[in-house]
Amino acid sequence: MSALILILLLPLAGALALAFVSSVRWAGWINLGVAALTLAAALWLGWAVAAHEVVAGLHFRVDAFNVYLVVLTAFVGLTTAIFSRPYMRHVCASARISPPGVRIYHSMYQTFMLTMLVALTTDNLGVLWVAVEGATLATVLLVSLYRTPEAVEAAWKYFILCGVGIALALFGTVLTYFAAQQVLADPTEGLTWSVLYADAAALDPTVMRIAFVFLLVGYGTKVGLVPMHQWLPDAHSEGPTPMSAVLSGLLLNVALYAVVRLKMLVDGSLAATDTPHLAGALLMGFGLISFLVAGLFLHRQRDIKRMFSYSSIEHMGLMTFAFGLGGPLATFGALLHMLVHSLTKSAIFVTVGHAAHIAGTQSIDRIRGLIRTQPAVGWSLLLGVVAIAGFPPFGVFASEFLLLTATIQTQPWLSVALLGGLAVACAGLFRHVHPMVYGTPPEGQQPVEANMLPVMVHLGLVLWLGLAIPALLAGWLDRATGLIAGSHLL
Repeated sequence: MSALILILLLPLAGALALAFVSSVRWAGWINLGVAALTLAAALWLGWAVAAHEVVAGLHFRVDAFNVYLVVLTAFVGLTTAIFSRPYMRHVCASARISPPGVRIYHSMYQTFMLTMLVALTTDNLGVLWVAVEGATLATVLLVSLYRTPEAVEAAWKYFILCGVGIALALFGTVLTYFAAQQVLADPTEGLTWSVLYADAAALDPTVMRIAFVFLLVGYGTKVGLVPMHQWLPDAHSEGPTPMSAVLSGLLLNVALYAVVRLKMLVDGSLAATDTPHLAGALLMGFGLISFLVAGLFLHRQRDIKRMFSYSSIEHMGLMTFAFGLGGPLATFGALLHMLVHSLTKSAIFVTVGHAAHIAGTQSIDRIRGLIRTQPAVGWSLLLGVVAIAGFPPFGVFASEFLLLTATIQTQPWLSVALLGGLAVACAGLFRHVHPMVYGTPPEGQQPVEANMLPVMVHLGLVLWLGLAIPALLAGWLDRATGLIAGSHLL
């Protein structure tokens, strides 16, 4: 229990303390220190779950599925905080934000971490909804941090679209509670996920079908599934780059985690009906459409951060498709893909932030010759794109290979669409990245102070996971696969 409480109290205390610190230097170090302590608490929690299988109490519950996401969230939160410290110093030096803006940024950073950790660890569907809504409010303030007309417009767009989506998720949650009231003796446990999961077979299948549609559309908006994705490219392009790293690398995972937890309830409710795979079919449909549409839109982008935001939509669509496909192989591949995508995409956004500083713009057409101006940034961008495009020996290749293998085994006719989508997305990425890395740099382009440690660590881990998955991590993923799919891969 101590680790579970600590992992929530640390970002809460950090958010409150940083609300009063306007010094860029001290705020950056405090933010980094809180993130480091949060990671230590997450590792402690991971050790407790490895020893006891489940850690639960006070409406919170951590098992093999969410513990690895908790550790991943804390880890990426730390590495992004390392990048964030010099990045915000540069932003303040350029007068893009004022001292109050510094307080808002660092306080909302820790608030954002808090809401995601609450969403991942809670055992209550109502608290899950509140936490996801809290993450929306925190990121609205981060998206609008620069106070430009474009940033304010993107923040409002994000708030309205995700507000509508989360309202639909609330209605789905209410319907789930209604179904629970018909079968549970204790009405106070009507939103407790573990209790509902144990009694899923008794839940009214008609109500659960309707509830899941609302829940999928609602939380799917936060995942970035097409056609509810319009907020994501704007939020990425107008907000601070560290926010893009945690938004793409972490928040989308949290929303997909919520969808998968709810799918597990619906699968149990519909197991004895004539439509036992309804939830999986809906996930496959939304996931495949998102995957293909995002791959096509990669070719049309002119802003580097918008381009990689569509790459995030593409990969979230692929994960959603895999969870819908079901089975131990597809589920294991989806869990691994959540991990390697988070590490790779957050590393890419850190590199993109440095590239935008070097060129003085986010316009793809004006970012040229990075490998000549600052080789570390140029090579990092190139290797990040190679990794996210699914080239061996990086971990994204391993997870995509597992997903493709599972598709060939169960739905072979869909494997053509997956291969075509991967080829289109790969072409879209390298079409834009090649001139940015190898093109002729404009006159006067100078290198900038760049902290490449987070990038090297992330890409090194993704390379390692492509070559060999550590036994501890493989065990975590296998136990999570057993919880979700009902069977183990290993």
